Amino acid sequence: MKKVIVISGIGQGMGREVALLLSKRDYILCGFDIDAEAIRTLGEELTAQKVEHLLESFDITDAKRLQKFRDSVIARHGHVDTVLSNVGIGFFGAFEEVDLERALQCFNINVIGCARLFQLFLPGMRERRAGKLVAMSSLVGQIPFPFESIYSSSKFAIEGLVQSIRFEVQPYNIEVALIEPAQVSTGFAAKVHRLPHPASPYFERVRRFLERDKELIKTATKPNEAAPRIVAVLEAKRPSLFNQVDGMSTFFLFLNRILPLKLRDFILLNHMDIR
Repeated sequence: MKKVIVISGIGQGMGREVALLLSKRDYILCGFDIDAEAIRTLGEELTAQKVEHLLESFDITDAKRLQKFRDSVIARHGHVDTVLSNVGIGFFGAFEEVDLERALQCFNINVIGCARLFQLFLPGMRERRAGKLVAMSSLVGQIPFPFESIYSSSKFAIEGLVQSIRFEVQPYNIEVALIEPAQVSTGFAAKVHRLPHPASPYFERVRRFLERDKELIKTATKPNEAAPRIVAVLEAKRPSLFNQVDGMSTFFLFLNRILPLKLRDFILLNHMDIR
């Protein structure tokens, strides 16, 4: 029997690569993305492969549209086995200079978006006493990076959300898991990386941070390399709660567990060339 999976942010990056991998297995693919063109081209690929799918284009902050999508999925397939929350936006800048109205948008998409998605599909999983909820977090959901205070805090919130949900849904045989990438070469960060005004007191350190990041992204894990590791989590009967998909996140999270805070911070700041 084919499994039904819902993937938010399915049109681009890791979401798309995960969907294409699953298309070669026994899955019915359901998902949405704000990028209508990406949804169109993915739909064409899946149709050519004769893969059963339901794809829509809308913004995850549109609660009514998301509920209609849930209703369509359940009406067509009766249930959902797995939900992968993969929608998120970046946010960059020295905290002192951050626009907090824009920060609210980041939280609405990254945190409340994930919460809306899980909340809509959870009742059916609870009734069936089966299901899996997987959220895309980040290395910075455990180790905050400078100039990423808003993004880091949104990912800390995701980590807390999922870990708390885990206690609530365990009695109903529902598994939860977090994916914690560091750098994946998707252009995700480049969309938000901007130098502050030259007069900013943070200008020089931000400049060095961005130069270092440009170097690191050249050797970063690509979406098609991360996808098999994500699929392994999705298919695991009892997935680990914390899951990494690249060497950088594995390394820094290991250091985070074993090193004193001052030493960890020293290594991090040197790594990003901003001491």
